[in-house]
Amino acid sequence: MAEELRGRERVLRAADALGLDVTIVDRPAAASLPEAAAALGISPADIVKSLVVRRRAGDYLFALVPGDEQISWPKLRAAAGANKLVLPPADEAFEATGYTRGTITPLGSTAAWPVFAAPGIRGRRVSMGAGEHGASLFVNGDELLAALDAEVLDITEPLP
Repeated sequence: MAEELRGRERVLRAADALGLDVTIVDRPAAASLPEAAAALGISPADIVKSLVVRRRAGDYLFALVPGDEQISWPKLRAAAGANKLVLPPADEAFEATGYTRGTITPLGSTAAWPVFAAPGIRGRRVSMGAGEHGASLFVNGDELLAALDAEVLDITEPLP
């Protein structure tokens, strides 16, 4: 429990340092992204999946993807200038960010990895991981992208 509180506190401190106006709300556990969206009273597109992606050993990036889309690996490889990208195992993702899967966010990550974001995050208030399970962060998408100095590019494709 203490580790989870540290995660939420890291997120809030990072948001404050970046001048971001964020709200963290507690929510019940969800078995899927659509279930989480329903619990929050929003659409799946309003949830941003924060994915940590490995370029090579010790070198990562964040991909921010709306909940109704998925990473297009060819597009992300081209954007990142990488021949190969992989989603690391859970323990490696934790080591790279300090957050467990399902709670990952660039805010307060143990390293400031580059951020690549899909354009669908613009122009809306979005929800994303808040550093601990059972919590969701809400933030203005445009302000988030600006604060993270995100490269906003077409890196996604529709879910099947």
